[in-house]
Amino acid sequence: MKNFIITFALLSGISLLSACSKFVDYDPVEDYQITADVYFTTPDDYQKMVVGTYSPLQWMWANVVIGDVATDNSVSGGENATDQVGFQQIDDYTIVANNSYLEEAWKSCFEGINRANYLHENKAKLEFNGKDALYGEVYFLRAYYYFELVRLFGDVPLFTEKRLTASDSKQLQRAPKADVYKQIEADLNSAITVLPTSNPQKGRITKYAAQALLGKVLLYQGKFEQSATMLENVIAGPFNLVADFGSIFLQTGENGPESVFEIQYSNLSPFYDWTNPGRGQGNLAVQVSGIRNLTGTSPYGQGWSTNLPTKNLADAFTAGDKRKAVTILDIEAYKSANPGFGITYTVAPYKNTGLYNQKYHPRKGETSGQVELNYLNNFRTIRFADVLLMAAEAHNRKATPDVTKAQTYLNRVRARAFGDNNHNITLTGAQLTDAIWEERRLEFAMEGDRFFDLVRTGKAAQKITGFVTGKNEVFPIPQREIDISGLTQNQGY
Repeated sequence: MKNFIITFALLSGISLLSACSKFVDYDPVEDYQITADVYFTTPDDYQKMVVGTYSPLQWMWANVVIGDVATDNSVSGGENATDQVGFQQIDDYTIVANNSYLEEAWKSCFEGINRANYLHENKAKLEFNGKDALYGEVYFLRAYYYFELVRLFGDVPLFTEKRLTASDSKQLQRAPKADVYKQIEADLNSAITVLPTSNPQKGRITKYAAQALLGKVLLYQGKFEQSATMLENVIAGPFNLVADFGSIFLQTGENGPESVFEIQYSNLSPFYDWTNPGRGQGNLAVQVSGIRNLTGTSPYGQGWSTNLPTKNLADAFTAGDKRKAVTILDIEAYKSANPGFGITYTVAPYKNTGLYNQKYHPRKGETSGQVELNYLNNFRTIRFADVLLMAAEAHNRKATPDVTKAQTYLNRVRARAFGDNNHNITLTGAQLTDAIWEERRLEFAMEGDRFFDLVRTGKAAQKITGFVTGKNEVFPIPQREIDISGLTQNQGY
C-alpha cells in the first residue's frame, strides 16, 4: 500500500553507545534506549528498520526542484528575492556553501546511508525467510542515496561497513567520484541478484528498479555498452507507456504501468511541524509550485509561486506535442478558457513568467492537516519513458551503435507525445544523440533531471546563464561539514 513508508521512524531512537569498558555493567534498556542487542530479534524488526531506510527519500523533495531551477527550464519565482533564498541562489548562480537546500540534501542522503549501514552491520544476527530480498532493498537505497550525492557534490565521503557516528567525524575524507560510482554499481548488482520482479506493496524496490537505476548510473559514466545491456532487461519487462501522458501525474496514475520506481508520499499522517517542514510524509515541492492566493472552483489549490517554467521551455515544445499542456499551466489561458471557475490569484511577485508547474501542481482534496505540508503526490522517479530514452542514447553512443534500436525507442516516446507516427525521427550519429537529449528535456521537464543531463552531456555552459565551466558541474559541500569534519571544498566555492 502507498503509505508503507510512514510506518516507522527509527535511528533517532537508536542508541549510539559504543562498547566502551566503562559501560560493561550498564543496561541501556533501563533507560528505555533501544540498541541492536535487543532490537534485531524478529523478522518484523528488520522489516520496520528497512521501512525507516526509505524515509529519507521523502525528505529530498527539493532535489527535484533544484534539477530544473538550476537550468533553462524554470526560475525560482516566489514573493521576493529573499523568499526561498536557497532556490534563488541556485537560479542566479550565486550559490554559497550554507545553502539550506543543499545542506538538507547532504543530511538526508547520509541519514539514509547511515540507516542502510546499520542494517548491514546487523545482517548476520538473524536468519529468516525473505531476508535476502529485503537486503536487496537496503543496498538499492544506499546506492540511490550515494547517486544523489555524487550527482550533486562529486567526491563525497564513502563508508559502507557501519554507521558513521560523531567520533568518526574527522576520520573520513572525500572519496574520488570513481570510487563512489564503483560502490553504487556493486550495491545495485547485489540488489539485482536477490530482488523480486514485483512487490505487492507499491513503492518497494524491485529487480527492475535496480536494473533501471544501474543503467542510469552506467550511462552517467559513459559506459554505454553496459548501460544498453542493463536497460534492455527493463524494456523486456512488464512496463509500457500509458496512452494518456497527462494521466501519469494524477493521483489515479500513481504506481501505474509506466512506473519503474516512484517515491511515495502520503497525507494519511498529517504533519504540522513548521520547524522542519520537509521531514513529513507529504511532498512539499507540490506546495512550492502552486499559484499564490488562488481562489475559485477550479481543481487547483494555492501555493507559493516557486519553480516557475520559463518561456524558453514553453517555446521548446512544437505544435501538436501533448506534453506541453501537461507540463506547463498557463494560468491566464486557463482562466479565459474556464470563466465559470471564477479564478482570481496573485501574480507571482518575483520573476513572474505567467507559467506554473502543471505536473506537480497542488490539487484540492490531496492534502490534509497542515495543508501546505501534506500533499500526497508521488515523485515519478524512474518512468518507463526514461528507460526507453536512456537505452536509445546508450545504443546510439556505444562503440558499435544500434541505430535502429535508438530510433525505435526514441520514436515510441514521440508517438505517445504527438498521438501519431508522423513525427518519427530518422537522424543518425551525433544528430540522433542531440535529438534524444532534446526529447529528454521535453519528456521530463519539471521532473528534476535537466541539470544533471546538461552537466553529463557537456551542454550546461551553452544552455544555462551564469554557469561556470570547471565550477558549477557540482554544488558546494555544505560549510557545516567542512567546519565539523574538515572536508575539502569543491573548486570555486
